[in-house]
Amino acid sequence: MSAAGESGRAQQKQMRARAADLEQAAERAMDPQERQRLMDKARELKEQSERAGGTGQPDIDPM
Repeated sequence: MSAAGESGRAQQKQMRARAADLEQAAERAMDPQERQRLMDKARELKEQSERAGGTGQPDIDPM
């Protein structure tokens, strides 16, 4: 596995963890607007993590 692949997976894991933290904060938020803002940010991080993951296939050198 390449160092870039490991780094990307670590970054994805951090984004997913941050998204989970934001979702928990949203559940505790009393203000509906703040709750929605936190949930939106969590969703954006999850989507960004999925995009960063690409197809989920390992990097293969075609040569």
